[in-house]
Amino acid sequence: MNKKTKIGFFAATFSFLMVFAASATPIPLYDIYRQDEGLTYNDLALTAVVYFIGAITALLIFGRISNYLGRKIVAFIIFGLSAISISLLFDINSATPLIIARLLLGLACGLASSSLTSYIIDNGSSLPQWLPAAIVSNSPMVGLTIGALFSGAFVQFAPYPKSLSYIAILIILAICTILIALSPETIKKKPGLIKSFKPRFSLPQKNKKLFYIAAVTFVSTWAMGAFYQAFGPSVAVDQLNTHSTLMIGIMFSSYLLPSAIGGSVTSKLTPANAQRIGMFFFTIGVIGIALSLKYSNIYAFLLSSMLAGASQGAALTGSIRSLLKDVTIDQRAGLLSLIYATSYAGAAIPSFIAGQLSHYMDLYHVSLFYAVLAVIACIIILFFARNESTEDNEEIEFVEVK
Repeated sequence: MNKKTKIGFFAATFSFLMVFAASATPIPLYDIYRQDEGLTYNDLALTAVVYFIGAITALLIFGRISNYLGRKIVAFIIFGLSAISISLLFDINSATPLIIARLLLGLACGLASSSLTSYIIDNGSSLPQWLPAAIVSNSPMVGLTIGALFSGAFVQFAPYPKSLSYIAILIILAICTILIALSPETIKKKPGLIKSFKPRFSLPQKNKKLFYIAAVTFVSTWAMGAFYQAFGPSVAVDQLNTHSTLMIGIMFSSYLLPSAIGGSVTSKLTPANAQRIGMFFFTIGVIGIALSLKYSNIYAFLLSSMLAGASQGAALTGSIRSLLKDVTIDQRAGLLSLIYATSYAGAAIPSFIAGQLSHYMDLYHVSLFYAVLAVIACIIILFFARNESTEDNEEIEFVEVK
C-alpha cells in the first residue's frame, strides 16, 4: 500500500465514521425535545423510519452513481447533505424539522453505505480481507457511538446544549472534505449516469443462497440498532430512571461500540460459524435487554447491550465476508447497495411497527417484539447458515437484481 492509498483508506474510513456520527448527534437530545417540544414516542419512531427510508431511497436510486461520477465527487455530495441536515437541527420547535433532518441524514448515510464503503475497499485491497469487511460492517455502529457519546457529553457539560454539538460536527465534516480532496480517485468517470438511477443491485449468482441467510442477520441486528436510535433516550429516562445525557450516550454506545470487537475477534472463523455464534449470543443479549427493562436494572442493561453489540458485530462481519469474496471493483457498489438496502429496510419496518405498538404499551413490552424477532432469526441461522462450497468457486456469474 503506497502513501496515496494509505491516505485514501484513512480518509474514506474516517469520513464513513463521521457521516454516521453526524446522524447520531441529535439522539441524546431526543428526550429533551420530547419534554420541551411535546414530541411523542411515535414521533421519535417516525424519525427512525424516515431516516431508513432516506437511506433506502439513496441506495435504490443512487447506489451506483459513484461508479460513474467517481468516489470523491459522491463523497462531497454526502458531506453537503449531512451539513444541510445538521443546520436544520439548530431550531427544533416541533417534530417536523427533526423528521426532515433525519430524512436528509438517511440519504447521506445511504449514499455513504454504497460509495464510501466501496472507496474503503478500493483503497484497502492489499490489506487482509477481514479488515475492510470489518470496517464496512461495523463503522456505522462505531460512528453512531462516537456521535452519541460526544453529543451527550456536550449537552450535559458544555454551554449551548442544543447547538454546540452541531457546530462541532460541521467542523468535522469540513475536515472530511479536505481529507477526501487529498485522496486518490479509484474510479474513472464513464457515461451511463442516468441509466444508473434505475434500481439495480449486483449479486453474484453463487451468492444467492448465502445472501438469503445473510439478510436474516442484517434485518435482525439493524432492527435492534433502530430501537436504540428511536427509543434509547426514552428508555433511559422512563425505564432506567436516568436523566443524564452522557449516560444516555453511554447506554446507546454500549450496544453499538462492541460491534467492532465482535467483528475482529471472529475474523479467523469461517463466515458461517461467525454467523451462528454471533446470532446465538446476540439473541441472549436481546433477551437480557428486555429483562433489564422489566426490572429497571441499568447495569444488567449495559452488560446485555454489550453482549448483543459484540455478537451482532460477529454476525454482520461473517455475513459480509461471505458475500464480498471474489467481488470485483466494478461490482462492489452494487453489492454493497444491496446489503445496506436490506439492512435499512430491515430496520425501518420494525421501527414503524414499534412506533404503532408504543401507542398501546410501554417500552419494555415494545422491546419484547425485538426479542421475538431475534429468536426467530437465531433459529434460522443455526439451521441454515453454511460456508461456500468448492463447487461454488468454480464459476462466478453476476446477475442484476431489479
